[in-house]
Amino acid sequence: MLNILKTFQLKQVTLKNRLIMSPMCMYSADNKGFVQKFHIIHYGTRAYGGVGTIFVEATAVLPEGRISENDLGLWDDAHIDGLAKIVEVIKDAGVVPAIQLGHAGRKAEVNGDIFAPSPIAYSKEYKTPKMLTKKDIKQIVNAFKMASLRAIRCGFEIIEIHAAHGYLLNQFLSPLTNKRDDEYGCKSYDDRFRIIKEIIYEIKSQNDTIPLSIRFSATDYVAGGNTIDDTIEFSVKAKECGIDIIDVSSGAVSLEQKLDVYPGYQVKFARAIREKVNIPTIAVGLITTLEQCEMILADGSADLVAMGRNLLRNPYFLINRIKKYDINIAKTIYPKQYLRVFEVK
Repeated sequence: MLNILKTFQLKQVTLKNRLIMSPMCMYSADNKGFVQKFHIIHYGTRAYGGVGTIFVEATAVLPEGRISENDLGLWDDAHIDGLAKIVEVIKDAGVVPAIQLGHAGRKAEVNGDIFAPSPIAYSKEYKTPKMLTKKDIKQIVNAFKMASLRAIRCGFEIIEIHAAHGYLLNQFLSPLTNKRDDEYGCKSYDDRFRIIKEIIYEIKSQNDTIPLSIRFSATDYVAGGNTIDDTIEFSVKAKECGIDIIDVSSGAVSLEQKLDVYPGYQVKFARAIREKVNIPTIAVGLITTLEQCEMILADGSADLVAMGRNLLRNPYFLINRIKKYDINIAKTIYPKQYLRVFEVK
């Protein structure tokens, strides 16, 4: 059997295969964070394309934590019904529904004040954020907890904490963006990780059975910023707190980053964390072929493979690729409504 088609167990959740749809913002909610018809069609289409898991895009835990005014939200019970409809269509296709919860911090482009660990603007085009007080931090921790409870009410079976790509939690981790001198500052790994630890514990205090993922940026690609060695330290702490799998991306903390992008350029980071921390990982980043997926899984670089833009371009990537590889296997995973494709060569 192809490695990509093998099941994977994450706590009590069984993924039918090892290809997941990576969370990608669609910027298509209304200006209050509510799901639109587009989202249901968008996620439903990819679910019937045969992936094992779909991570719904970064969903804000607070209004000021949106990346844009048109991001999905989960800061209010009123958001539950719309997201539950997305869950329903994903589950109808036999796919595991997951959601990424996040806060944009200094990268928020919304009306009103924005907030960050330190008052450092992302660029001259962005607002200068207000420095978070300890009271503000506690409110954010609580917002993640409450959003996780709503996510469970929606029917999501995996929750991911977004601590990558230069957004708020990543801003606490990186010395480029965290210049605090208190217990949430950059004096130690414990301090930089403290807000994430509090979020994990708060979520687990309410529900210790749902699998938790965290997305890290493995390196900042900037001198003085985080490296893979730093992220390994954070990954150890995440595992100790009860994180079940680590979604390994990179970059986007600073516009000064210098990176060499090529197919699978982030896979080495997933492998390093998997080997050093002994925790399952998700590989992502310019992975576009079945052959890449097979190699990543076969050599132990990661346990799951995530695709993003490739599934935007081709929602049926997996089932169509499997058809070319082995028509008999393809017949077992194709949606029954599409089986006519085998009648005409």
